[in-house]
Amino acid sequence: MSNQDLCYLSANEALQHFKNRTLSPVELLQALIQQHSLQEPKLGAFTQTYFDEAMDAARAAEQRYVKGHTASSLDGLCVAIKEDKGVAGKPTSAGSKVFSEGVAGGDALPVQLIRAAGGIIHSRTNVCEMGTAAITGSDMQGPTKNPWNPDYNSGGSSGGAAASLAAGTTTLANGSDYCGSIRIPASSCGVVGYKPPRGRNPVSPFFNLDWYDHDGPLARTVADCALLQNAMSGQHPGDLFSLPGNPQLPLEYQQSLKGKTIAWSMDLGYVEVDPQVKANTLETLALLKELGAELIEVNLDWTEQCLQAFRDHGAAIFGAWVADYLPEHSSQMTDYACAYGATAKNLSAKAFMDSLAQEANMWQQLSPILERCDALICPTLAVPAVALNHSPLDPDFRVNNKPVAADFGWLLTYPFNMLSPLPVINIPSGFASSGVPTGIQIVGRPYDDLSVFSIAGACEAARPWLSNADQRPNFSK
Repeated sequence: MSNQDLCYLSANEALQHFKNRTLSPVELLQALIQQHSLQEPKLGAFTQTYFDEAMDAARAAEQRYVKGHTASSLDGLCVAIKEDKGVAGKPTSAGSKVFSEGVAGGDALPVQLIRAAGGIIHSRTNVCEMGTAAITGSDMQGPTKNPWNPDYNSGGSSGGAAASLAAGTTTLANGSDYCGSIRIPASSCGVVGYKPPRGRNPVSPFFNLDWYDHDGPLARTVADCALLQNAMSGQHPGDLFSLPGNPQLPLEYQQSLKGKTIAWSMDLGYVEVDPQVKANTLETLALLKELGAELIEVNLDWTEQCLQAFRDHGAAIFGAWVADYLPEHSSQMTDYACAYGATAKNLSAKAFMDSLAQEANMWQQLSPILERCDALICPTLAVPAVALNHSPLDPDFRVNNKPVAADFGWLLTYPFNMLSPLPVINIPSGFASSGVPTGIQIVGRPYDDLSVFSIAGACEAARPWLSNADQRPNFSK
């Protein structure tokens, strides 16, 4: 097996090789480090690396496999951790100069669970500043390039995670999702990303109190995403809202959707969508029909009020947190982070209440659809990807030559943060002419994780992704 084949080996395959002693965690880490030396200088996906510590952990895992003592689900696998999730004793800046001197006093809850499952933390991944944009890049570190075409951004805020997976510099990665921050980069980089339903995965305080916020997995395959999701889920005393029980997703999926009824919407009623995204979505829908699913096009009467409600909720909680740093630190902050913090200034209690009413209205329209259908499918993004140096404040941003809000107007993700009990997975749907991937979202009924993974797994079984060398990014520019 070539070095690059090792770097693109699925996590589940790697575990089987570890158990059979046909590959060791040390050999896999060595391959990832070599791939890092080739790719990372051009990509900008990692903010920190811990290769020496990771190698010590890999050697210890190797010995456990030799002695037959391993039982942990991720034992010996490298997991890249998002820069805004605390890793004990390590700098954790959340992409902001405001926190450039900060060192985490302990592991964030998802990091605790990944370590407990035997995951090896070998790197940290790039983000936007304070999670305030749908891109990756800040004044702390430049933008993370899209591995398929470096003229485009990787998407955000978990862009370093998705880019590192696509570039073969990690086996698994974690992310967090407030407006689609797992699914956005997963779509743009051609990998799998999952927003679990609220409470399924523990989230660290105090953002665990905000139902828009979710921690979840990214991977190159649906089964790998399920593997990491299984490790990250379950009740935790550190999160009041984490759910009891730990339903385990299967790691193998049938190539059949017989008996499944799937609703679909191209624009959720109001989003301007690029023709290439539409074409790839239709192609994937055709594949699902071939696999036996019944497809029903639905008309959601959602409007731009959804976006305003999302903004008002975010301003009241997330924006207010950012605003606390503006008086003293605005000169150190990006223009987009300052603008996001400023949204809290004039927000009224009435606007926040109206945002709740909008969420209720959205669910009233979607609920009858999910009563008769197993899932809803729509594009993840309105465009394949935005430009590398995309500004969330760009007043001239357009889709199909029509003005679109440059911050969140090109997303179809945030409505399902508003409806937080819904599980949502992104899988690749094809490529645009730019070479950048596109993605679709599979949205399930409340807490029905299994259905969205089953649909995603069937699609992937029929159309494998990144399994051959000619399907991987050629990041040579």
